[in-house]
Amino acid sequence: MPPKFDFAHTTQLDNVELLTSRPSRIDFDAGDGLHLVVEAHAPGVFRLRCGEANHLTDDKPGARARAVAEMLLARQEAVGEAAIAPRDDGEGWRISQGDVVLEILSNPVRVALYRNEERVFESEVSAHTPAFGHNALEQADDAVWTAGFTLQADERVFGLGETPGDLNRREESVVSDDPEHRALPLAWSPRGWGVYVNTMRRVEHAVGTAPADSAYVVSVDDVVLDVFLFAGEPAEILNQYTALTGRAGQPVLWAMGAWLQQASGEMPTQTVALVGRMREHQIPVDAVTLAQPAAWGFQADKIVFEWDAQRFPDAKQMLALFHKHNVHVAASGFPGVLKTSPLFEELEDRGWLLTREDGSAQVFDGIAATSGQPYGLLDLTYRDVYNLWIERHRQLIDDGLDAPVCDAQIAIPDDVSARNGDSGATLRSQYPLLARRALFEAVAGHKVPPEGVVPSTDLFTAVQRLPWQLGPQATNDWAGLEQTLRASLSIGSSGVPVQVHNIGSPKASLDDMSAELYLRWLTVGVFSANFCFQGVPGLMPWAFGDEVLEQARTWLQWRYRLVPYVLGLPVQRSMALSFPHDPEAHNWDLQYLLGPALLVAPVMQPGDTVNVYLPKGEAWWDLNTGYRYEGGTTLAVEWGTDKYPVFGREGHMLCL
Repeated sequence: MPPKFDFAHTTQLDNVELLTSRPSRIDFDAGDGLHLVVEAHAPGVFRLRCGEANHLTDDKPGARARAVAEMLLARQEAVGEAAIAPRDDGEGWRISQGDVVLEILSNPVRVALYRNEERVFESEVSAHTPAFGHNALEQADDAVWTAGFTLQADERVFGLGETPGDLNRREESVVSDDPEHRALPLAWSPRGWGVYVNTMRRVEHAVGTAPADSAYVVSVDDVVLDVFLFAGEPAEILNQYTALTGRAGQPVLWAMGAWLQQASGEMPTQTVALVGRMREHQIPVDAVTLAQPAAWGFQADKIVFEWDAQRFPDAKQMLALFHKHNVHVAASGFPGVLKTSPLFEELEDRGWLLTREDGSAQVFDGIAATSGQPYGLLDLTYRDVYNLWIERHRQLIDDGLDAPVCDAQIAIPDDVSARNGDSGATLRSQYPLLARRALFEAVAGHKVPPEGVVPSTDLFTAVQRLPWQLGPQATNDWAGLEQTLRASLSIGSSGVPVQVHNIGSPKASLDDMSAELYLRWLTVGVFSANFCFQGVPGLMPWAFGDEVLEQARTWLQWRYRLVPYVLGLPVQRSMALSFPHDPEAHNWDLQYLLGPALLVAPVMQPGDTVNVYLPKGEAWWDLNTGYRYEGGTTLAVEWGTDKYPVFGREGHMLCL
């Protein structure tokens, strides 16, 4: 894990003076050549930028800066308007957008965010937490900024990416560019605030960690502190966040159906035979993902793709065979060039690979995609290489491939750089974004609006623009079911609309998967954004007997009836996101709202007894029995594997 930031030499900003005021932008002088700029970016959204004045001008940015800005923000310009007035006590200013007000105060510089005259967020000032701190480093283009915000004693904080544990990120530290942290940049509280740090550089989110246990401290390794503050209900915050950073378009309809993951080492003809067996058992399947390693790569001496000849001797024929069965095909590629190929030396000489300080290409250890062979990474920051990556995949799409799969979140060392000079956290942050965005451009082509899916496990800023997010590989036990559900709810709370749940894992012990667990896992997948069967004998529905097979058919009928309904964003919504004003609901963090109308209380342990909390302020209908219950109550119910705890929210329509 990267080291924590050192606040020992951080200087607290003390005073600001008003310079200019426009409806969408207000400039303050913060002393020592620093400016603070506040934008009314959208209703309920303020953007705060602090840095040297020359970094905050309205001058047109260079091509490189524009490219990074477009990766981060889908909407660059502020669309809100605000009015500014001095505070009554003369100790600062009030910047108002309707019922949302941002106060700027001095001695020291700090902020307070109000909604309907209620303070929902404010700066923290303590020995351990500068409200706004600045630490200029030796290099002219380096700096570290910190911003500290007060957390109430019992306040919970959500978002910040994927977690297999508690959805509340309190007492956690999340580092943006560490692949193991599975980080995303949005944090929010049911209290009514949200924070997004807009940068490709390293950000550490310390959420109530020692020594600042009562504060949320954001530390940013950048010359400018660029923070968006949101005020509103959590659902409103996610709506504004995705409007700002980008949203996925409508997915292709076939991607909403059932998926099948090919077993490792299996030939396509064997997978087609499995598809046929699924159809015989009346188990639907709409898409197949071919197993690792990468299905194609560059020829040994040419910048031309070729399919793995041993596995796919005739790729077009293979794709046509799946399509004959009305099954779409996804397969893996990877932006790597094998070290042992002559092409590696050629691209190294061209400067088309990520390089070390001595100018030689970085050689990475082998991974599953490269069959364990060492490789170099294409420099996707270089426009010619990026366009090549798009074009080569567009040819695969033209040949019949439906969806390229790509995982490219690599722990790139700090001493490795791209042709444009990016390295370290910046390169680690943008590389998986570039890889996946290029593939989406290849899939979407010139379609208006753009549509298609690029399945991947990678997480990065603005990942929600690019569907489809794949779930984790988990153990085949009840803990594994809980892990995959928590992963989905946590990324949903971070703005990602869809996770595809794996129904078990072929990489874990198959002996741990019981018939009861399998059905409970499958029903979680049915009542979610999507799911994927694992194409190994011990994880198919008929492996557990005729009764399980029959129940699986019933649940899959539900899946297809739900397709028109599960197109909302996000599909699985945590209790804190859906019911921010019911603190008791937040304790039931394995329940979730599916879309706006269905409360799902999945069975997460052996046995038929399930405790369900129905959130207050609503009435709920048991879809199994038709009984009506008032909210704010806890039920102990008995449900066999032929039933599932789903409750309809009174006053809502369920489209099937």
